[in-house]
Amino acid sequence: MLDIQEISDRLEIQDLLVAYATAIDTRDFGALDRIFTGDARIDYTAFGGIEGNLAEVKEWLAQSLALLPAFQHLIANPDIRIDGDRATGRVMCLNPLALPAGDGDPRIALLGMWYLDEYVRTADGWRISRRSEERSWAQGLGGVSNAS
Repeated sequence: MLDIQEISDRLEIQDLLVAYATAIDTRDFGALDRIFTGDARIDYTAFGGIEGNLAEVKEWLAQSLALLPAFQHLIANPDIRIDGDRATGRVMCLNPLALPAGDGDPRIALLGMWYLDEYVRTADGWRISRRSEERSWAQGLGGVSNAS
């Protein structure tokens, strides 16, 4: 049975996951400073992205996502394991991407993945200290690689 602290922790981490998806989808990369720890390691290589620290990843996101007219991050099934002030998580993500097209409607690519996370409780609340992606499937990339 979950105690009140664990319920609170789970809700805070789930809010953090929503804040991440919202920050990416609204291109508010500055908000990632409130989502990740300053020393976070982020690995987006499962779909051809980069691995790096928060500053490197924010720069890469701004450049690579500027090429896409639209995208969404739909997250589900957060499997969060809390151990005191640390936690791990495996979170499903469906990531549709609108790929640029010359004229007419954009071509849509779909990415299916899990985020593999490590979280830490800080003085400012829970933050992601490590994130990587586990690729499940991709459709419609046609030689284009991008994930976030």
